[in-house]
Amino acid sequence: MPPRKQPSKGPSKAVGKKPPETKEDFEEELKLLAGQAKEETWTNWAAQQGIVYGKALALIALMAVYANVSLLALSPVYGQIAATRLHQRVVWSALFVGWGANIALRGFLPLKTITLLPLVAAYIPMAQFFLFQASETFGAHLGPAITEGLTLFPLVVLSTACVADVLEDADLSGLPKSIAGSAPGLSSYALYKLIEKDSMRQLIAQIGKSVFQTRVGLELVLASTYSVLARSKLLAWAVPAVVHAAFYNTHLITPMSTNSLNSTLHASGWSIVDRGESMTGYISVLNNHQDGFRVMRCDHSLLGGEWTKFPRKIVAEPIYSVFTQLEAVRLIKNPNKPPDNEAKALNIGLGIGTTPSALIAHGIDTTIVEIDPMVYDFAKKYFGLPLNHTAVIQDAISWSESNKDALHENYDYIVHDVFTGGAEPIPLFTFEFLSSLRHMLKPNGVIAINYAGDFTLPPLGIVMNTIREVFPSCRVFREGESPSEEATEETGRDFDNVIVYCTKTGEKVNFREPKEADYLQSLARRAFLLPKHEVDESAFSAAAADAGILRVNETEKLSEWHDKSALGHWAVMRTVVPNYIWQNW
Repeated sequence: MPPRKQPSKGPSKAVGKKPPETKEDFEEELKLLAGQAKEETWTNWAAQQGIVYGKALALIALMAVYANVSLLALSPVYGQIAATRLHQRVVWSALFVGWGANIALRGFLPLKTITLLPLVAAYIPMAQFFLFQASETFGAHLGPAITEGLTLFPLVVLSTACVADVLEDADLSGLPKSIAGSAPGLSSYALYKLIEKDSMRQLIAQIGKSVFQTRVGLELVLASTYSVLARSKLLAWAVPAVVHAAFYNTHLITPMSTNSLNSTLHASGWSIVDRGESMTGYISVLNNHQDGFRVMRCDHSLLGGEWTKFPRKIVAEPIYSVFTQLEAVRLIKNPNKPPDNEAKALNIGLGIGTTPSALIAHGIDTTIVEIDPMVYDFAKKYFGLPLNHTAVIQDAISWSESNKDALHENYDYIVHDVFTGGAEPIPLFTFEFLSSLRHMLKPNGVIAINYAGDFTLPPLGIVMNTIREVFPSCRVFREGESPSEEATEETGRDFDNVIVYCTKTGEKVNFREPKEADYLQSLARRAFLLPKHEVDESAFSAAAADAGILRVNETEKLSEWHDKSALGHWAVMRTVVPNYIWQNW
């Protein structure tokens, strides 16, 4: 065995480096060592500050995304507009309380504030489930705010307090003292608003593509993310919330929850045929077995329905007369009108497809523009929409902008029928969009426009002003009879579908008498095809007379009234479909 090499007991010498021999060499080495120490200190500082800002960013991002998901979760029960009305006030209040109370919370709570975030986030879906059962009691005016006040508000308060705690370790020595105190709060709020805006766009684009991309699924994913960010022994207390979501929450769209919901609905004579979440809202198809009809729902409104107790012959029997009255666009007298088998029609908005199905049945070459692919699929699958048509699954505004010149004077008939979430999409009633439809209408063509509105509010009159500005000759009808003055005063609203028939030229709108073939062997069309309840100009709100027309850059004219219109529509929908349908989704 070779002898071990003995370590040298003399002073060690750096290989290839001589010890300092002069005073200048010694000073140079001291400077080098000081630089290395300074570099190591800066690296540690940068790493520490990176952790601080990264943690704050994660908390702000989770809070912003959860706020959007909370808003989406309210829309099936209250509608998009009612859900949005007070949402920002709830968020602002929570941000203010959380930012100002972070120190008080640290002193009051027996544990770290951040450890509560996963628990609060996990219990929100369960709390929403039970709070939605009281939606009729809360009402659409305050129900969304009450619900978010008991769910989203505490989450945002705790999240904001945690952000404030984290940013106490932020080094702001490089900022002027005049702004260093306010910089963390202002920059955090700006970042929150940026993430909130962008994440909502992403959520709408991706929603419904998997169970984890549904409303409740996203809430559970966010709760799981909070648990990773703030791990603690308290997570065991989230087990009841997870069990409820997995086995008892019918808002989580899984085959098991749908079967569970149907077992409850069957006792009341209803059942869900299919459901899903899509870009325009929560979409479902429901059967009423007692009265014999089927409807399609989008959030807290109905897109249409048909009778199932009557046999389908050529087309189905619609439960709403407005869709048969839109078909009367074919009956308007006009010179040089082509026969149906040579005519072309454009249908903006699909619903269950009542009107386009009839146009197709008459042999008209029909193009359907529908923004929501799920609405289109459900119309084909559950409402018998014929396949021999041209489908455009796209936003109608972008489609018309791209195609109006190529389709100049291409259509003999245009049907404009869009409605969702308790109110019409405002941009589809602007002067600019209606003008693009006029551009695509043949010189002897006619258009039918459906607008669901309240006769007691200005928006309906503003829309009528805009339509008349684009089309020179129109007649206006409402779906049903006008209510008495006493009834309007009692309810505070006069909500109805309003159908406007217009010609492109100055030809007066007159209807020919229907022939047997026009009815398509349908009882509903025999009764309602010709519109009956014409509306005089004096019926529209006097406030609209001086409001002018609706342009792209003036949509606030309708926006400011949409809240009241949507709240009125919510009340109407609660009389059409039972509360438990809306509440349980």
